[in-house]
Amino acid sequence: MSISLFSLEGNVALITGSGSGLGFAIARGMGQAGATLVLNGRNREKLDKAVDTLRDEGFKAHGVPFDVTQKDEIEKGVARIEDSIGPIKVLFNNAGINLRAQLPEIPEETWQTVINTNLTGSLLMSQAAARRMIPRKQGKIINMCSMMSELARTSTASYAAAKGGLKMLTKAMALEFGPHNIQVNGIGPGYFLTEMTQPLMDQPGFNDWICKRTPANRWGKPEELVGAAIFLASPASSFVTGQVIYVDGGILATL
Repeated sequence: MSISLFSLEGNVALITGSGSGLGFAIARGMGQAGATLVLNGRNREKLDKAVDTLRDEGFKAHGVPFDVTQKDEIEKGVARIEDSIGPIKVLFNNAGINLRAQLPEIPEETWQTVINTNLTGSLLMSQAAARRMIPRKQGKIINMCSMMSELARTSTASYAAAKGGLKMLTKAMALEFGPHNIQVNGIGPGYFLTEMTQPLMDQPGFNDWICKRTPANRWGKPEELVGAAIFLASPASSFVTGQVIYVDGGILATL
């Protein structure tokens, strides 16, 4: 088996929500595989800092800020990328948000914000990319699903609904885009340690529960998502579509 199966050399990869956290780790990993990186987010300052970091490490990186819930911004941003950087061969829909609320009291605005960012945003981004991938008969779309594509916890109803919907959207896109040689898959992380989840890990009771609940007996490291991301973005997955790979330390395998 040739290592070139996993090469992203010459590919432009757009990763949304990649100014920090898991999105940034995935972008760095794709850069290590040879991709030209396009980082996206709403915070220009954070995005510029992330791009500078990757460039200092020797990667080809660009920052294009826009809001994945705004169709006009998406179209302008994607057009800019295609015109000035190159054709998007890999789209990783990573942008997401989780606003916790108990189910009887979820404000409609909270519900819509979570659904729009995690689910509708992935649809809008995929539409914009696919319209350009289809004539080229080549493309990879990867959606950031979650363990909560399969199960739920209290106060996460909107997030679980969005991620469950994203799993099924992944399958629907795989069906419709497959004849055009576009593979669409998802990655479902378990509990990973990031700036956002550090406060949870710092809670002894919650941290103990996660470690006991996870067969690997620990939290995941952001770089441990990179292998799955490169596989799904590379020629190695040319006959894999409509799937969600759960990178969770085994948590979904056990009661």
